[in-house]
Amino acid sequence: MHNHDNTEVEKGYLEGANNLERNISYGERANGGTALGEVTGRGGDTHRGLKSRHIQFLALGGAIGTGLFVGSGGILALVGPAPLFMAYLSMMMVVWCVMNNLAEIVTYLPMKGITIPYFVKRNVDSSLAFALGWNYWYAYAILVAAEATAGAILLDYWKTTVPAGAWIAIFMIVILFLNIVAVGVFGEAEFWFASIKFLTIMGLIILGIVIMLGGSPNDQGRIGFRYWNNPGAFTPYLVDGSTGRFLGYWTAFVRAGFAFITSPELIALAAGETIAPRRNIPKAARRFVWRLAIFYGLGSLIIGIIVPSDDPRLLSPDSNATASPFVIGIARAGIGGLNHVINAAILTSAWSAGNAFLFSGSRILYGMALNGDAPKIFGKTSKNGVPWVAVLATWAIGLLAFLNVSNTGSQVFTWFSNISTISGFIAWIVVMITYIRFRKALEFQGLLHTLPFRTPLQPYFTYFVLGIVSVLTLTNGFQVFFPSNWAVSDFLAAYITIPIFLVLYLGHKAWFRTSWFIRVQDIDVVSGKREMDELCAHDVDPVPKNVLQKVWFWIA
Repeated sequence: MHNHDNTEVEKGYLEGANNLERNISYGERANGGTALGEVTGRGGDTHRGLKSRHIQFLALGGAIGTGLFVGSGGILALVGPAPLFMAYLSMMMVVWCVMNNLAEIVTYLPMKGITIPYFVKRNVDSSLAFALGWNYWYAYAILVAAEATAGAILLDYWKTTVPAGAWIAIFMIVILFLNIVAVGVFGEAEFWFASIKFLTIMGLIILGIVIMLGGSPNDQGRIGFRYWNNPGAFTPYLVDGSTGRFLGYWTAFVRAGFAFITSPELIALAAGETIAPRRNIPKAARRFVWRLAIFYGLGSLIIGIIVPSDDPRLLSPDSNATASPFVIGIARAGIGGLNHVINAAILTSAWSAGNAFLFSGSRILYGMALNGDAPKIFGKTSKNGVPWVAVLATWAIGLLAFLNVSNTGSQVFTWFSNISTISGFIAWIVVMITYIRFRKALEFQGLLHTLPFRTPLQPYFTYFVLGIVSVLTLTNGFQVFFPSNWAVSDFLAAYITIPIFLVLYLGHKAWFRTSWFIRVQDIDVVSGKREMDELCAHDVDPVPKNVLQKVWFWIA
């Protein structure tokens, strides 16, 4: 076995795992189950078709969208380079915590058909799981529309005669095709999408360093941190002085959330369809954070170095690549022709993120159908293991992208996108509460040592980050409370998600008369564990035959 390459090991694992999952009796599955669809009798089965490289690049693809390439420019123009850099570093700390929480839970029970609401229902409360499931599904479906709209705007950069609606239709049909065929095809497409994105951002970071050190074709000279001195590292926000600088950082922190929301969940959602989950999920979780640190950390620093915060192009009304700080930096350096290449790469980025969000939204809806929190029809799967009804339903909400064809629709759509950001923050709060309850239950039953994957600083770091995200959620629209900034639409965009979530939660609780929470001693952390232990016993770490394989195994 040790002489096999990575693909052979994963093929052998897959055959053994599928045989085991077929041989486990219904009675054993009913005690927590290996596949939720068979336990509940409410749906078909998904397939384990995602390899290590697929799952790592799926998370990367969802994390790096138009938020980094375009959205960062808006933050830079509003508050300056220092708050932009600090905000991305701060948000990475939050994402690291949420990623670790989810990785610990799903590595413990990587069952087919699992979703985050399933674990909330099992560890906290069924009403909270119900509200979270619909909250997640809505956020993912709206994010599909957001990326489709971004894709249409990016395509329009080349000023073709094709209308925006046609580009949106093409974008939506392609991601539907990739999601409806088979999970292996989806994973392969996402791997190549994310690879292009990976090369683009690395190239832009290297180019930014060259420009910073004076390597641009024109006579800019060595820029260094010139723009941090003039126009300055901080642009005070709303008020002057140190308070204004802090408010600048805080609003950047909130806005940075849009680039990251729902990205840690992508790895967790794919756990049930991942080959060798207890090897590949921790591996993906560990590397995911380091890759984010490189892309967002260095990327946000480079942006603030090569573009001054007062560059008028940052505030361009057209949300296309001309508003991307990377493209502005390239133009300022006098590098011709590269803007088209970068625009194409950013388009791929939007397509990749849309692809990942449709996958995730459909799996959330599929999981809710298996749990009885959504109509049974959404649990149907094709012979290839794709929950096609859930995919179609999520895709249909993504058609809101067509609102962008009209100006009024564009305003409504921006409003929806703002709401999805807070949906992401609320979801993270619930994830952290679930992790705390899960860990307490393991401690109560003396099973904490059985966790296959343990992360540092827990559970104390989770308590700290839970407090931070709670404050972020409550203060995300603080600027509307300044008299000169009051607008009803901005207030609703910032806060309407909170009462909607509470209505779902309290409505479910009133209708089903559930208890407020499951007591720690009653939380089930045993069902399904033995089956997962047996399933993962087939896994063998692949041993590289040569240096090239060693490098490839490290990357993917």
